[in-house]
Amino acid sequence: MDGGGRYLQPMTAYSAAAAGARVHSFDNRQRLASKLPFGKLFGSSRSVRRRSSGIPLARRIPRHLGTGLTLGFFAVVTTIGLFQGGHLNEFIRTHGEPHHAVARLVGLGLEQVTISGLSQMRENEVLAAAGLDWRVSLPFLDVNAVRERLERVPLISSASVRKLYPNELVIGLTEREPHALWQLNGELFIIASDGTVIDLMQDERFIGLPLVVGDRANLRNNDYLGLLESAGALKSRIRAGTLVSGRRWNLKMENGMDVLLPERGAADALTRLAKLEREQKILEKDVLAIDLRIADRVVVRLTEEAAAARAEAMKQKKMRGKGVDT
Repeated sequence: MDGGGRYLQPMTAYSAAAAGARVHSFDNRQRLASKLPFGKLFGSSRSVRRRSSGIPLARRIPRHLGTGLTLGFFAVVTTIGLFQGGHLNEFIRTHGEPHHAVARLVGLGLEQVTISGLSQMRENEVLAAAGLDWRVSLPFLDVNAVRERLERVPLISSASVRKLYPNELVIGLTEREPHALWQLNGELFIIASDGTVIDLMQDERFIGLPLVVGDRANLRNNDYLGLLESAGALKSRIRAGTLVSGRRWNLKMENGMDVLLPERGAADALTRLAKLEREQKILEKDVLAIDLRIADRVVVRLTEEAAAARAEAMKQKKMRGKGVDT
């Protein structure tokens, strides 16, 4: 400061110098801290923890910890007691697994199951296949295991399972659509439209499905269904179709008669059969088989009784031709 009370240097220069000193001082402290022994650094962090010890204990304990510990204690004691007393199996049969029972006590039991996509299956069949009943709880239910159990059911193509807390399970199903019945080596199967075997035929609900017979007939069932549609009024009188040598079909009529169709032009042959039925009631005659494999003629095979009667009639006709009085 000079005689006039003024500073010899500008105030701005001092402020900049002071600010730079603070920055450098901060940097110096950082470098100094990096050179301190680990023990001193640990000591400084320990002092920070001592300052945090002033937080009340009640604020540092998670809420409802005591309730959870109490419930857990009683659950463990109950399980041990049941196990040692030999009553655990009986308890499981009556009330379910202990962890499920505890979850139900706090309001997380399985109370509602919503199922979508049902067509052929029934709700009770789905629940049984999924292994679900009232003894199950939602928190401990493995949805992946439930889905895998459902997809092992032949009628189910895919399944989705999700939880809706607190008490609901939602199941979505995609069923395989039964398309026809397939008979092979004396066994009867339910098949899908692509010929995939769904299951053995064990349910009367599917008895009215079209029936195909023979090796690989399941893979040609759509061809057979097309023939049925072309049969018109005769469709209801056709009981089954047998694939012969993988090339052509023989039809089994409801009265036991066989109709032999050609490899090509099978629909046209059925049109001829329908005409014969309208004009001559051929399906009501004593005929074992009608062969339509030749386009310009119909060959029939008579029953034994009809063949014998025909032979006798032919014999009598020949005798009358010789002038014999009959």
